[in-house]
Amino acid sequence: MQDRPIRVQRSELAVPATSPKFFAKAAAGTADALFLDLEDAIAPSQKDHARAQAIEALNHVEWGNKTVAVRVNGLDTPWALEDIVEVARHASRLDLVLLPKAGAAFDVQFVAQLLTLVERQTGRDKRIGIEVLIETALGVANVEQIAQASDRLEAMIFGVGDYTVDMRTHDRVFGRPSERYAVLTDADAGGNRQRHWNDQWHFAMARIANACRAWGLRPVDGPFTDFGDADGFRASAQRAKALGFEGKWAIHPSQIELANQVFSPSDEELAWAARTSELIERTTRAGQGAVGAEGVLVDMAHLKLADSIVRRQALIEGVGAANPVRTGRK
Repeated sequence: MQDRPIRVQRSELAVPATSPKFFAKAAAGTADALFLDLEDAIAPSQKDHARAQAIEALNHVEWGNKTVAVRVNGLDTPWALEDIVEVARHASRLDLVLLPKAGAAFDVQFVAQLLTLVERQTGRDKRIGIEVLIETALGVANVEQIAQASDRLEAMIFGVGDYTVDMRTHDRVFGRPSERYAVLTDADAGGNRQRHWNDQWHFAMARIANACRAWGLRPVDGPFTDFGDADGFRASAQRAKALGFEGKWAIHPSQIELANQVFSPSDEELAWAARTSELIERTTRAGQGAVGAEGVLVDMAHLKLADSIVRRQALIEGVGAANPVRTGRK
């Protein structure tokens, strides 16, 4: 397999392709990545116009060091083929094709082959990557196979909106927890019972994150549609980070900085990493592999964690999407 880029994708902003007034703002904003949307944000009568608008924007807007994707229409629609081929053929700035409703490895392989043919035909020297939305029951069931489908595949995004529809849970605000997914404790001595909310999307998200980490992909969390609820968005992003995700969609500009903050190492984490690296260095010089620190065992696994935090910070500060480092990991 060819090397995959490693990109910073803490935040990915959704931009409707039929809204050129937002293009310059998106390009000048602080989102690490963005996608021009040809799918859910576009009425059927405007699909062809949206595609032309996306190509025009990719070629004439100064996107800086951002990762720029186009969300094409699903492979079960009449627009998918032209979306993929025309955007790849005519937009040299394109970084990624965002494929919705990926349900099987073949979906990714089909798109990858189309991109290969376009690149051969046009002599394009910039290779186009793929990111997929896992947003159906079939996609979650096949997530491990999808993760291995192609070396063009870079990221998986949990599409909670369509997954909600497919699972028929009837939640009306996508990304927010459901008060219905809760349990009651037994009554205490006073007859009182406590209600404990659970996370109805834990299974799908944990499976996506695990598949991504197993096969060298970026796991990215999807939308939180109540964009007026900053605390709810932050909690949703922190939950995703705790599961191993490294970024989240922003469906409104107000969500960008929240995502960037959550998915960046905190000052406390960076200070801990520095202390831990220094402590392990002293310990190994003394011929030991582990040491107690404030009642907690610290060993070489903690050094790996500290190194990971430092590398993440360096990537955020110094790389960006224009010059992604590359990894040989499958």
